[in-house]
Amino acid sequence: MAAMGVGIQVGAAMVATRYVAHDIEPASLALLRYAIGALCLLPFVLATWPVRFARRDLVAVMALGVVQFGILVALLNVGLRYMPAARAALLFATFPLMTMVIAAAIGRERMTAGKAAGVILTIAGVAATLGEDLFVVGMQSEWIGTLAVLASAFCGAVCSVLYRPYLARCPTLHVGALAMLAAVLFLAGLAFAEGFFAAPPPVGALGWAAVVFIGVSSGIGYLLWLWALKHTTPTRVTVFLSLSPVTAAVLGVALLGEPFTPGLLIGIVAVAGGLWIATMQRFSRFEET
Repeated sequence: MAAMGVGIQVGAAMVATRYVAHDIEPASLALLRYAIGALCLLPFVLATWPVRFARRDLVAVMALGVVQFGILVALLNVGLRYMPAARAALLFATFPLMTMVIAAAIGRERMTAGKAAGVILTIAGVAATLGEDLFVVGMQSEWIGTLAVLASAFCGAVCSVLYRPYLARCPTLHVGALAMLAAVLFLAGLAFAEGFFAAPPPVGALGWAAVVFIGVSSGIGYLLWLWALKHTTPTRVTVFLSLSPVTAAVLGVALLGEPFTPGLLIGIVAVAGGLWIATMQRFSRFEET
């Protein structure tokens, strides 16, 4: 359920990000997102302080935070400048495939027929949701966006696999807060280069409401994400990101008046089937050691 909530949150946040992506520079928007997210976590961190980290764990968690929140989100924001949120969400939904391959390559998980079939079916489902025109790229700028989103997904897949040992030794809340703080410090330098501190971004009230939603939902979503990673395998958690393009497409229908197509219905059914197959208990005996 936690991973499912994150999948829905990612899709909704992409729609909100798309709304302000042309008014706020990529690193500046990422800085606002996680500065707000960190502030949401601060009261809970202070209430459970102090927590001691081993020095090597401290450095590793901060480095993962820079990649997970800084580089990943900045790349995703670049991609959302060049393509619709639903299209970006589908590309980002390759995250589970990348996670599965990386985890298997380094021996963290075993590749299983059920796991592979479930992930592939979810990707097929989101492809059906968005239609054939997803793969028709007519402009060079869209290729830039495509590569940026795929690179973003790769960053997330690597972090999802590497986080688990630290989550086993350290409290989830404090791992998330420390990683987010490291990313905020990193992003502040990039945002300064973009001129963020010279003048406020030219967005109206709705734009700022979207930014606040992105930040608050990201803070809550990341805690759910880490909690899920602590209690099950990276592939099982990341497969639920396939809900994000479906969420983005449904919100497009509800908020932007886009048509509810047969492809959307087929996609929702395929995604639900893929999630069920990938998480079936009868495959558990073949999973990670």
